[in-house]
Amino acid sequence: MSQVKTDTPIRPVDGPDTPLAAAISEQDRDTLRLVRRALETRNAALAFQPVMQSARPDCAAFHEGLIRIFDETGRVIPARDFIATVETHEMGRMLDCLALEMGLRALGQEPALRLSINMSARSIGYPSWMDTLRRGLRADDTIAERLILEITESSAIQMPEIVTGFMRDLQRWGIAFALDDFGAGYTAFRYLREFHFDILKIDGQFVRGIVEDPDNQVLVEALLSIARHFDMLSVAESVETAAEADYLTRIGVDCLQGYYFGAPMLRPGWIQPATRVSA
Repeated sequence: MSQVKTDTPIRPVDGPDTPLAAAISEQDRDTLRLVRRALETRNAALAFQPVMQSARPDCAAFHEGLIRIFDETGRVIPARDFIATVETHEMGRMLDCLALEMGLRALGQEPALRLSINMSARSIGYPSWMDTLRRGLRADDTIAERLILEITESSAIQMPEIVTGFMRDLQRWGIAFALDDFGAGYTAFRYLREFHFDILKIDGQFVRGIVEDPDNQVLVEALLSIARHFDMLSVAESVETAAEADYLTRIGVDCLQGYYFGAPMLRPGWIQPATRVSA
C-alpha cells in the first residue's frame, strides 16, 4: 500500500493538541473537581426508583438507589454526568463506597425495603468498600437478603473470573446480583453460565419504542429467553409508556422500571431525611 508523503506531520483532527480535545480535557477536570468536592463534603444522596412487578404493576419488587451529587449551588447532578469520567479513578471507588453506605442506611431505616445499589467491578477488592458492606451487615442481619448489587455488563466482562468469585462469596451471605444494561455491551455468552446473576436488566435502548419496532421486539424476546434459560428474574429498563408496559407484560418480562412507573426520587415517603449525607 502506498504511503502519503508530506513535509508536515499529520495529526488527527481529534488529537491531543486540538481545541476539541482541550475542551474535553477541561470538562473532565471540571467534573473531577466537582466530584472530589462532593466526596470531601459528603454532599450526596440516593434517588430511589421503583422496579415494578409486571403481574402486579401497583407493587414494587424492589427499588434502585441511584447516586446523586450536589454542586455548590445545591443543584442535583445525576450519575450519567460524572460516572464515565471518574470510573477509572479512585474517586469512582469512593463513590461506590458512599452509595453503598447510603443504601445500607436506607435498608436499616426501612425494614420492608429491598434495594439495589450500583457498583463497578473495579471496586471489588477495594478495602473501604468491603469494610462498608461488613459494617452494614453487622448492624442488621436482615439486610443481606434485601440487598441487590448491580454490575453493568461492560464492567463485569472486563474481569469475569474476579467477578464470579466475588459474587459467589457474597451470594452465600444472601446478597443478590443484577446484570445491568444487558445487551448494551459485547458479552461473551460463555461467561453467563459462570456468573450466576440473579437478575437480568434489559438495556433501555431495546425497550423504548418496542411496540412499533419489530427489531427491538425480536431482540427483547431473545434477551428474555436468555434470562429464562439461566433462571434469572428479567427487568425491562426505560419503560416510558403504558403501551410499552402492556407489551412487555404480555411477552413475559417479570419486572418493569422506568418513568412510566416513577422517576427517581430523593425523598420518597418511606425514607427519612437523613438519607442525604452532608458534612
